[in-house]
Amino acid sequence: MKYVTVVGDHSYIVDVEHEGEIVQDGVPHKLDIQAIDQEGLYSLLVDNKSYEALVEESDDELRVLINGAMYTVRVTDERAKRLSDTTGGFSAAGGEQGIKSPMPGLIVTIPVKEGDAVKKGQVVIVLESMKMENELKAPRDGVVTAIKVIARQTVEQGQVLLTLGDK
Repeated sequence: MKYVTVVGDHSYIVDVEHEGEIVQDGVPHKLDIQAIDQEGLYSLLVDNKSYEALVEESDDELRVLINGAMYTVRVTDERAKRLSDTTGGFSAAGGEQGIKSPMPGLIVTIPVKEGDAVKKGQVVIVLESMKMENELKAPRDGVVTAIKVIARQTVEQGQVLLTLGDK
């Protein structure tokens, strides 16, 4: 599976192909990771070089301490990145906001109706694509102002499915 990994200001594509091996931006690396304790201390063996890393999770990022240097790391799998990109990767503070289809697919269900108040993270559309159901969630609190699709409708990537307005 491919991941988009952001370390500081740099973005990397990391592909986990086989256990013990990753491909970072097209370059293969041997990798072995072992937890040392329950407090977030890990032993890393990267291309036969040994490191110890202290990893602390917070919200949607990791703070990683290696060799006295602190790194802020965000990891997103490819599918989640595509879903995030459909809303521009951020949630608008206000006004109308369209929720777009991240990929071609079939609308399975629409658990909301026009006029419904929704909370950030609430499922507003379920889209089937590549035999998987994907839950599209509200990027912020708001009110469903328009639903532009119906259940069992085929949609294209980038098509606006519904709009969200201010409460």
